[in-house]
Amino acid sequence: MTNTLSHAAEPGSTGFSGYQKFVVAVLAFLQLTIVLDFMLLAPLGALVVPALHITPGQFGDVVSAYAFAAGVSGICAAGFADRFDRKKLLLVFYSGFMLGTLLCGLAHSYITLLLARMVTGMFAGVVGAASMAIVTDLFPLSMRGRVMGFIQTAFAASSVLGLPLSLFLSSRWGWNAPFFLIVIVCTVVGGTIIGRLRPVNAHLALRPDKKPLHHLVHTLTTRSYLLGFITTGMLSIGGFLLMPYSTIFLVHNVGISVDQLSVVYLATGLISAAMGPLIGRASDKFGKYRVFAFGCVMTIVMVVIYTRLSNVGLWPLIGVSALLQIGIFSRIISSSALMSGLPKPPDRGAYMSISSSLQQVAGGVAAVLGGLVVVQVGNGPLQHFDELGDVLVCTTTVTLALMYFVNRRVAGTAPAPTLEHKARQES
Repeated sequence: MTNTLSHAAEPGSTGFSGYQKFVVAVLAFLQLTIVLDFMLLAPLGALVVPALHITPGQFGDVVSAYAFAAGVSGICAAGFADRFDRKKLLLVFYSGFMLGTLLCGLAHSYITLLLARMVTGMFAGVVGAASMAIVTDLFPLSMRGRVMGFIQTAFAASSVLGLPLSLFLSSRWGWNAPFFLIVIVCTVVGGTIIGRLRPVNAHLALRPDKKPLHHLVHTLTTRSYLLGFITTGMLSIGGFLLMPYSTIFLVHNVGISVDQLSVVYLATGLISAAMGPLIGRASDKFGKYRVFAFGCVMTIVMVVIYTRLSNVGLWPLIGVSALLQIGIFSRIISSSALMSGLPKPPDRGAYMSISSSLQQVAGGVAAVLGGLVVVQVGNGPLQHFDELGDVLVCTTTVTLALMYFVNRRVAGTAPAPTLEHKARQES
């Protein structure tokens, strides 16, 4: 068996090896491009809607088109996800993601943007799944909180660096310009993966199911996996409810100018970037479910406040937004690390693909439902945004209960060694 992942930390180790640090870094940059591409439309909403002469509802359709396309591709790829070297799978779909992003930059109408987002989502969903499968192959559960903390900091980095720069570019050269920037960054990240990431194929020695349909059905019907899928869906519904309409709300309800949006994203992003690794470390030290519970309570309190803001100053808004981000990050990082303990090694690629698919489909449904709830007449304030916040409070409460059972399921399973460690033992 080829030793694909030498120099990784042992299951009981508390520190990252040099190669593991590289893997975390490259996956974090890869995640940055995926997240920035997705998050970019939200702050550009105030520019895209008038530029393309579309309604908030149509804008929600553009957001959901990405999500639904990613959902379909994730399901289709699940049966094959464990049959290939994860590095090769990652590169194929990352190339498709780059193509879709380029098409977004070239879009000039509602229809062309809608189609471009579908192409982008079709590939992006599998990229995320392949990345998470690589994490579970290389890192033991006891270290995954820290890994997720660094990788999920891509959300914050996109706010600190990507979104302000994208808003600057869009204000100078049009809303399409930031997508070309993402393509350039993707080229650098893709080249690094090709040159330095080693093959990730130790799972192939476990003889994964060679019948894709059978493997898909097996993964979908395993009881412990079903619990993870349901929890993932509920988490995603809450996450997508507010995001597509947040900048419209901030501009027309809170009274923040378009120029001030970059300041809001920069400040909250800096705080989130600093907190991400700390939250990940806390998840490994104090327990992933405890950190998740803290995040749920923080999210509920701050969502109730955030969705009812009206004509407040810049700095009070930044304070509320930062606290809300801390709550959201605590949920994302801890839940990602905890649920990564559910799938068995031969099923990780399929589980992650289906999970990614559910995230996107649930998010797409939430975006569409959100578009049916919120209403904007002309350039007036966005109405019923607080009702979306109330729905988010309900979904957060449900996920807190579901995650309790996920935690019990993972805690009742003996920690498995990484595939790399197992490969070294057998070689």
